[in-house]
Amino acid sequence: MTQAANILITSISKKVPLIKAVRHAADTINKTAPGQVDKIFGADADFHSIGRYFVDEFWHIPFQGALTAGEIISFCKKHQIKMIIPTRDGELLFYAKIEHELRKQGITCLVSSAQSIDLCSNKHLFYEFLRKHDLPAIPTHKNIEKLHSSSYVVKECFGAGSKSMGLDLSLPEAKIWAQKLRHPIYQPFIRGGEFSIDLYINRQGDPMGTIARVRELVKDGESQITTSVKMPQLEAICLATAKLLKLYGPAVFQVLIDDTNHMHMIECNPRFGGASTLSVAMGLKSFEWFIQESLGLSLTPFLRTDKELKQVRFPEDIILPAETT
Repeated sequence: MTQAANILITSISKKVPLIKAVRHAADTINKTAPGQVDKIFGADADFHSIGRYFVDEFWHIPFQGALTAGEIISFCKKHQIKMIIPTRDGELLFYAKIEHELRKQGITCLVSSAQSIDLCSNKHLFYEFLRKHDLPAIPTHKNIEKLHSSSYVVKECFGAGSKSMGLDLSLPEAKIWAQKLRHPIYQPFIRGGEFSIDLYINRQGDPMGTIARVRELVKDGESQITTSVKMPQLEAICLATAKLLKLYGPAVFQVLIDDTNHMHMIECNPRFGGASTLSVAMGLKSFEWFIQESLGLSLTPFLRTDKELKQVRFPEDIILPAETT
């Protein structure tokens, strides 16, 4: 009998909904193909990360830059880990660069190519890419003088910069705000509705499905209240963009639709998003598809639920037996 495969989720932090979504996907697969997935491991540099209480085994790893491909492969072989799910923006490029080495050892990794991640993580490059392909990008420049707007947004060019972002700033205010940032970029401030579009692209580069949702309440760049909506045109444009970017796996596009119904694509995160669990509930089975692809199983078809759903994210307490030393 073939030994069951284990899954490693990295940078688990307090991503409890994500861990639960992975576990649900594994349990679902085990119902139809018993014994395929056994344990879920979680890794984090913070020994006291909340997520460690929701995985089967916890791996306390060094901070970014100190962990090598060899150490990861050794740990995975020791613990029969066949699948890795990176979850943090800052580690995606690292795993993309070692993905081929992992694959040679029989370990699949849920990550896009390094080139795709570079395009998505650099907001100015992302804008230039969209403009080159005549896609609805929000103007993004390193020099504010290239923009002509009544008010501005200032943010970091790289990674998720929501906490350091300046919104609805005048020209003098924008210039002052930029002095706080390492690599500032400028965008026009546009009022409108905020949407997230979750999708999944399989190993062959084909889209499995997509769900659009309204961002009703946003804190630190993540939706705390979000509701699914049917927006076929918006979903089709994001899927086409994902294919052009040659993404693999789950991704989240952030799009603004202004008062004149014009679309402005802001960014793409090539990973599972903080509120993407709503899309899982709507039928976008991202983790189930990844596990099926990794194990060589047929992929479950995408079936969108009939009713729209709202997701409210909130802290919750659990009570556990005290640990003894």
